[in-house]
Amino acid sequence: MRLVLVGPPGSGKGTQAERLVKHFGLTAIGTGAMFRDAIGRDTAMGRQVKPMMDQGLLVPDPIVNDVVAELFRSAVKPERFVLDGYPRTYSQAIAFDALRTQEHLPLTAVIDLDIADEEVVRRISGRRCCSNPACGACFHSAARPPKAPGTCDLCGTPLIVRDDDLEETIRRRLGEFHKNTDALLDHYRKLNLVRDIDATQTPDVIFANILKALGQ
Repeated sequence: MRLVLVGPPGSGKGTQAERLVKHFGLTAIGTGAMFRDAIGRDTAMGRQVKPMMDQGLLVPDPIVNDVVAELFRSAVKPERFVLDGYPRTYSQAIAFDALRTQEHLPLTAVIDLDIADEEVVRRISGRRCCSNPACGACFHSAARPPKAPGTCDLCGTPLIVRDDDLEETIRRRLGEFHKNTDALLDHYRKLNLVRDIDATQTPDVIFANILKALGQ
């Protein structure tokens, strides 16, 4: 099983990736997590991508492709995986196609999590995350509020609104997403790989629909 999850921020890609990992025993690969780790460790790549992520901009394709290629060409390359957040553009898809061909890794499906922009804004702008880097737990003002307002349930550290959770940043990210995603999905539709899933449902229903779309 080799899957790609496509969807705007807040569509639930991370949640569904976790479920797919547990259900099928897959390796989860998320470029966002890779970049945030690099920023936290203050690496050269982290310093390069931080201003872009703070503004809600996409990291340039060559940098993203290099990170992914390094993983898949390594001695510990994943054979069965779910990709969350990559590829995001048509050019990334073409680069990944070439990489997969070289490494003999055909895709099973591309899961398209479909959700309206206003619902995305509502979901993300309500996030409140722990300001303690060692914790990083996140809550939601409506869906999952902390027991004590403004305080992390796990470590007692104050919660903050991250820069990339501000409404202005969210809408900028959505603009970038839509600008790049149509061509990406058209490419995969021509390969008969896309499975469209309504991402406004509950996580349980979404996951059940994904399994159904995969013939499980």
